[in-house]
Amino acid sequence: MERIFEDTQTAFALKSDSELERAYFLFKLIANEPLVKIGTAVTHFAIKAHLPVEGLIRATVFDHFCGGVNESDCIPVVDKMWAKGVYSVLDYSVEGKDSEDPLDNALAKTLELLEFAKEKKAMPFAVFKPTGYGRIGLYQKIGENKELTTAEKAEWGRVVARFETTCKKAYDLDVSLLIDAEESWMQDAADQLVEEMMRKYNKEKAIVFNTLQLYRWDRMDYLKELHQKALKEGFKIGIKVVRGAYLEKENERAEEMGYPTPICPSKKATDENFDACVAYIVENLETISLFNGTHNEESCYKLMELMEDFDISRDDHRVGFGQLYGMSDHISFNLAQKGYNVAKYLPFGPVRDVMPYLIRRAEENTSVAGQTNRELELIKKERKRRKL
Repeated sequence: MERIFEDTQTAFALKSDSELERAYFLFKLIANEPLVKIGTAVTHFAIKAHLPVEGLIRATVFDHFCGGVNESDCIPVVDKMWAKGVYSVLDYSVEGKDSEDPLDNALAKTLELLEFAKEKKAMPFAVFKPTGYGRIGLYQKIGENKELTTAEKAEWGRVVARFETTCKKAYDLDVSLLIDAEESWMQDAADQLVEEMMRKYNKEKAIVFNTLQLYRWDRMDYLKELHQKALKEGFKIGIKVVRGAYLEKENERAEEMGYPTPICPSKKATDENFDACVAYIVENLETISLFNGTHNEESCYKLMELMEDFDISRDDHRVGFGQLYGMSDHISFNLAQKGYNVAKYLPFGPVRDVMPYLIRRAEENTSVAGQTNRELELIKKERKRRKL
């Protein structure tokens, strides 16, 4: 398999010299764990104290990892990436709330995004988080089969209605819908809901996509069970695969509450689980469509090899790659240049509301040192190439 990810000229074609320098500065900061801890603490304080830091945040970390404060703001970024063959997935990255107004606002925003995506070929997907549509404690109670109060039953009915409204809209507009995965203790209820939506709206092709976090050792069994149901009942499956985003939180909770951790015992085991899951999907592409959400180069190469082995066209609509905006441009833009389906998750929202997302990005990059070092290595290589 040709090693395509070293081509920095293609990777950073959209970045001006000043944007490249900003990326270098940010990843140098992120590589320093003590600085990240201090920076996130100071940022939390500044936002809570309503200090005027939005301009500074906007000019640095926000503009690197986000498309803008609203949909219109994102359009220049969407158009630039589409000129290089990379799709965009607009992601309203405001964290879930417990009260009803923000939940209804999240529904309205997702419906807007579906309409928005329908009008632009560069945006084949919309996305939402289950906790954007309902309270995490309620999902947990449903998943644990606990008795609901009358008020909670009504509340859950509203959550189901939000899912139903969104999935029907996606189906009517023929826009695929990615539904994110979250903490394991609320995921069972979300899985049940998404599965029901697949039964209704994935009759002809995958419109509704669930997300599997494959640092969980049980997800492969879940996929196989879902596959058997789909074959028996005659519906298609959409799956986005990721490694996972809540590792420390999952392990800490398992230890505190005295149950076995749902997380694979090692990075190697997670990688093997991820690659086995992707292989299973490719082998069953007649029923399962794949959105391969990874920043891992080897996992991308393995999928490229599988597509070759199974004689799957690079632009087959049932297989796509995805990365986050502001990261792994060497993967996204080089894949797109070779004719693969590639999308960037493009977060947006008011600066203050998106800060929890940005802080999580910084912390995740810090904990995956190899990722940050790789970004720095490639940025240095491109700086050197431009000077020459």
